[in-house]
Amino acid sequence: MANATYEVQASQFNIDRTYPGRWTITFSNPPINMFVPSTIVELGALMTDIEADPSVKVVVFQSANPEFFIAHLDVAKAAKRPEVLGLWREFVLRISSAPVVSIAKIRGRTRGIGNEFVLACDMRFASRQSALFGNPEVGVGLVPGGGALEWLPRLVGRSRALEIVLSADDFDADIAERYGWVNRALDDGALDSFVDALARRLASFDREPLGAAKAQINRFGTPTAAELQSSNEMIFPMLALPGTQARRDKIRNVGYGVPSDFEFNFGRYLPSFGQADGDDTGTHQ
Repeated sequence: MANATYEVQASQFNIDRTYPGRWTITFSNPPINMFVPSTIVELGALMTDIEADPSVKVVVFQSANPEFFIAHLDVAKAAKRPEVLGLWREFVLRISSAPVVSIAKIRGRTRGIGNEFVLACDMRFASRQSALFGNPEVGVGLVPGGGALEWLPRLVGRSRALEIVLSADDFDADIAERYGWVNRALDDGALDSFVDALARRLASFDREPLGAAKAQINRFGTPTAAELQSSNEMIFPMLALPGTQARRDKIRNVGYGVPSDFEFNFGRYLPSFGQADGDDTGTHQ
């Protein structure tokens, strides 16, 4: 029993099954909710639990950290376990095709794989005051490899997807709502009650028609495994590019992976990483 208790406590995902038909899943990986290889492994196990429970109809994902929903992937750790990209692709396909409705309730920053996580969910609701979204990969010499290149054009259109991905900047909840990136931006004080009411409403319906309707709508808006794999396969080879290595060297010296001005304002820093040392032109304000 001691080992089982330890495993629950060590998990990055706490599951609240209090209400019939719905789970609330809280992600916590201090200090800033980074995704690491074990996070992706745990998500696979979590999906197995969801798929095995015929009573669950709705899952709501939230963060224990109000400042970071999901910071981003720890690329260095992921590069040591390249098989996790296959596990991530499998998770994206499973959650998007499952008969269960997935809802992301977003407070704080959600960048990189964090944004790709919420894109894979069926619905996204964001705090107007605190949510920030972005795919910063191009700014560090990479490309988004976990689904953003597949989901964003479907949701926001080609031109806005190009703006989001190529600028590698941060976008607030109001812009995300305007672009169709999230379903709604809500005042922070109203976010919990809105999502709770929606989850209760959905859980009051039968699982079979919920799943059948989702499957039919998926015909017009979900990426294929081959599409996701094509982006997955671009990530690690790009780590060897000289420009990427130079940019990543600069990131290591500005507070990467810890609570810092850099992690709070990731997008603002990125233009400076392409400058020669001593060149102050266009640096962050």
